Amino acid sequence: MILRELLNSDRSAWDKITQTYLLGCFMQSWAWANFRELDGYQTFRYGLFDELNQLIGGCIFYFYPQRSAANLIFAPAAPLLPPNLETEGMRLLLNQAEKLSQGMGLYGAIALRIEPLLFKKPDWMGQDFRRSPADIMPSETLWIDLSQSEAEILAQMHPKGRYNIRLSQRYAVETIFTKEDTAIPHFYDLFYETAQRQGFLSEPYGYFIKLCQNLFRENMAEIGFAKYNGEILAAILLIYWGESCTYLYGGRSERAKQVMPVYALHWAAMQRAKQLGYRIYDFYGFSDDPTHAYYQFSRFKVKFGGKITKTIGAYDYFFYDCLADVIMRLLR
Repeated sequence: MILRELLNSDRSAWDKITQTYLLGCFMQSWAWANFRELDGYQTFRYGLFDELNQLIGGCIFYFYPQRSAANLIFAPAAPLLPPNLETEGMRLLLNQAEKLSQGMGLYGAIALRIEPLLFKKPDWMGQDFRRSPADIMPSETLWIDLSQSEAEILAQMHPKGRYNIRLSQRYAVETIFTKEDTAIPHFYDLFYETAQRQGFLSEPYGYFIKLCQNLFRENMAEIGFAKYNGEILAAILLIYWGESCTYLYGGRSERAKQVMPVYALHWAAMQRAKQLGYRIYDFYGFSDDPTHAYYQFSRFKVKFGGKITKTIGAYDYFFYDCLADVIMRLLR
């Protein structure tokens, strides 16, 4: 097995792997890496190849250059390691990540933070990886199984969830989905309004311009709206990848809450994803811990039923030579 940098000609093979590998995730897709580059990140794309030069695994590394003495190289939803060759593949990727860290100048990286979407810590991590103080992605989420019939999906919901969906239908709430750039400012208005009202940090408008324009072109994302009497009351941003439709961001107005526009919108999104052949509707972040930042959102999400899914979270591998250099600079 060899490791080499992925070329544009490898894109199709890489995306196929990321879509089918265990819990394949959009954050390892070629298009997502392109978007992150627009947002200021450096990306490093490496593939693992067998003796027949077939791509069998790899990783896209992300690095955000900033004037800090403790930068990290990130690998969300990665690495993707071939079966029975995990230890060898991880060794090759670690060696490459350490080389990258040494070539990043004064404000380089002191560690690699990985976040494989696995349900238990694998043997190939050994004792060298330490649990990270913060995850890159939510390690706990809520999945709706779209392989069920619509009647079965409704039946497994909380009674209040079914009631609110039917209430929105009685009010004739309209839902639409679009990949038009003109939808972005309408989405952001509701997203920003919700962030201000609920007190969470909101990404800037430019972030969504780059995200949506890039992923719309790749047929990977859509914005959904719920409207009542011609007024947009709720909006969601969906990402399509592999077998999953992921609810990534959303927002709603305080007006006409009684028509339940958010319930109408998520139910329509589930129906749409199911019709398009996706198997999972991922609510992307969940917690039943009242002290957790996701708790308030989770109280809403749980009304749709589904299965709570927990992965191992993020782990750090320290480059001790780089760490020692940082400590010496700080001491000086």
